[in-house]
Amino acid sequence: MDEANPTARALVCLELLQGSPGITAERLGRRLGVSDRAARRYVAVLRAAGVPVESERGRYGGYRLGRGHRVPPLMFTTTEALALVMAVLEGDHAAGDPATPVGSALAKIVRALPAPVAGPADALRTLRAGRRAHESTSPDPATTVRLAEECAAARRLRVGYRTGSGREVALEVDPWAVVTRHGRWYLLCWSHDSGEQRVLRVDRVLTLDALDATFAPPEGLDALRVVEDHLADGWTHRVEVVVDAAAEDVRCWVPRSLGRVEPLDAGRSRLVGSTDDPEWYAHQLGALRTSFRILGPPEVQRAAARIGRNLARAAGPPAGTGD
Repeated sequence: MDEANPTARALVCLELLQGSPGITAERLGRRLGVSDRAARRYVAVLRAAGVPVESERGRYGGYRLGRGHRVPPLMFTTTEALALVMAVLEGDHAAGDPATPVGSALAKIVRALPAPVAGPADALRTLRAGRRAHESTSPDPATTVRLAEECAAARRLRVGYRTGSGREVALEVDPWAVVTRHGRWYLLCWSHDSGEQRVLRVDRVLTLDALDATFAPPEGLDALRVVEDHLADGWTHRVEVVVDAAAEDVRCWVPRSLGRVEPLDAGRSRLVGSTDDPEWYAHQLGALRTSFRILGPPEVQRAAARIGRNLARAAGPPAGTGD
């Protein structure tokens, strides 16, 4: 902070009031490096500028921001700003689109941020987002921003990564895109170690080192679609379902992450996917709006039968009615 600049001190005073409701003049003065009396003068400057600062007298009194006729300037740390952008993207898959109300509001917040914070926040705002599920695993905002920036710069990385089994490995990758889907953040990349595309969980990224090499990402890459296709394949139980509807309809009813939909004939299609959680998969099949038959595996068939019995009992007449 510029010791000779009263405007800078007034802005810091505003930030302290936002971050520490009930702060006393004594504490405010200590944080600003001035006397109690000078701290009160800075509060008066904010009030004169239209910032609604309320005060309470007494032993436990202090200053706090109130509600006025206009919104006071908001002061965010870098971590707060990035975490806010990530939370909005996780909660609304259209938040990156400035044509939507949420996207427009988020863009206004980003424009109001200082340049060192706005750049990383804007990089996050433009990511592709899928719908959020109830359970979320949020990665470190700084790591997420760094990955988004390296994707934009098309710069090769050495990534320290923790696998699902807890083993730590070092990977050399071309980062193609960062995608958020169902509250989880993924890095879609090309792995030079395995010679194939991979999808990494961002919350499992431990370290990042930029290398000298650059790369050209695939043309016309639909990162969200590729990630969803990847997440639908390679799990323990291979699932096959025949649905009494055209493939175009089935694709509208179930997410791509459930599997690949193939036409069988004019009125039937086949859904092929895989899962580690048969119970979850069976619940997802409930989104199908027509009759269907699960050809396998037995684990999903049994889970669907249990769910069906529960629903049938729930839809039956109340006990004791005699109907």
